[in-house]
Amino acid sequence: MWKKNILETIGNTPLVQMHKLVESIPATVLAKIETFNPGNSIKDRMAIKMIEDAEKDGRLKPGGTIIEGTSGNTGMGLAIAAVVKGYKCIFTTTDKQSKEKVDALKAMGAEVVVCPTDVDPEDPRSYYSVSSRLEKEVPNSWKPNQYDNPSNMQAHYESTGPEIWEQTEGKITHLIVGVGTGGTITGTGKYLKEKNPNIKIWGIDTYGSVFKKYKETGVFDKNEIYPYVTEGIGEDFLPANVDFSIIDHFEKVTDKDAALMTREISRKEGIFVGNSAGAAMAGLMQMADKLTKDDVVVVIFHDHGTRYLAKMFNDEWMKMKGYLDIKGLTAKELVGEFAGLDLITLDANETIGKAAHLMSQYDYSQLPVTKNGRIVGSINDSYLYNMLIKDPNIKEKSLESVMQPAFPFIDISTSVESLSGMLTNENPAVLVKDFKTDMTFIITRHDVLKALC
Repeated sequence: MWKKNILETIGNTPLVQMHKLVESIPATVLAKIETFNPGNSIKDRMAIKMIEDAEKDGRLKPGGTIIEGTSGNTGMGLAIAAVVKGYKCIFTTTDKQSKEKVDALKAMGAEVVVCPTDVDPEDPRSYYSVSSRLEKEVPNSWKPNQYDNPSNMQAHYESTGPEIWEQTEGKITHLIVGVGTGGTITGTGKYLKEKNPNIKIWGIDTYGSVFKKYKETGVFDKNEIYPYVTEGIGEDFLPANVDFSIIDHFEKVTDKDAALMTREISRKEGIFVGNSAGAAMAGLMQMADKLTKDDVVVVIFHDHGTRYLAKMFNDEWMKMKGYLDIKGLTAKELVGEFAGLDLITLDANETIGKAAHLMSQYDYSQLPVTKNGRIVGSINDSYLYNMLIKDPNIKEKSLESVMQPAFPFIDISTSVESLSGMLTNENPAVLVKDFKTDMTFIITRHDVLKALC
């Protein structure tokens, strides 16, 4: 029997056993491949659920406009449903997301507004804030708010969880999921734990996100927050859909390990999936010693690899990030002499005059700027000099009013060759994160030149 429309094909995705990639793991490892959904991601499930629930209670009216902040996949699910049901779509996203995701949304007739990544959620420029503003401005509009909308979690409680339980014949012992909005892990995990409370629910987090520390300490630490590359997981706030009581453990995975594993999945298993799948599998490999031969592990593969062709599947991009062909000197050698030294920063509330005095006194050419412990911008001596020459009276203004964009973060294994290409007049420094010591260092062109001479 044929389907009445494309929305009826959502769900009932296959569960496939992994082999070559997990040869060193004693457990049976199964991948729930959500790329079989019409929008090529798991987000189709909760997109249609949020829309239909909003239709039932009158929040979404005929001919309305759906406005949502999205990393791309939720937007695609909403856009497909909007085409079938006759709605318009406006999506906000961040400049971190792959071009393929933005282009795919536009292909479905949606309007896309790209916003900066490195700002607080409350900042009026953030993609959360812009979507909320647009909802107020656009007549007959509705914002699903996937982060706090209970329909997100409920969709997975009603579909993803039961499917996994049935497909494993109730033998599942561990569920591994990348955590972003929290809907997938909370809904699926809740259903599975109701069936068997002994099932372990492991969430995959990324460095730069707050989830793991909050789970383990109950502390929301803004010092944990900084820009990262991995797409689709991690957050700098606590979505209502993340139920920490259901998640037994969070495992952090580096951007580099997630990117490399994303490529390995396709090359060793023939399954073409995206960045969050790479993070999930890398996390599984890090936790392999916790598994036995009797365990049955299900890993969620959220989306399709075609959305990352210009990133993880592009050799030049991988080399630029320092993830491939690490030869000769690396950032690790460059920061060796700074080991044990704290990164010097300026607070965004400091005055321009005080910042200029500090940089002159200690001969700093550029420094990161922080707000509430989070790196939000930068300042360099040439920029300060030009401003003060033009207007000496700006000394009492705050750095926040004039600061430049934050320096990019790079992995400590990045080669000097790749690193040197990132250092330009517009971007005079990079920040190096050593995840093992939880230390952050700054590297300038002067540091590279010094190491090479």
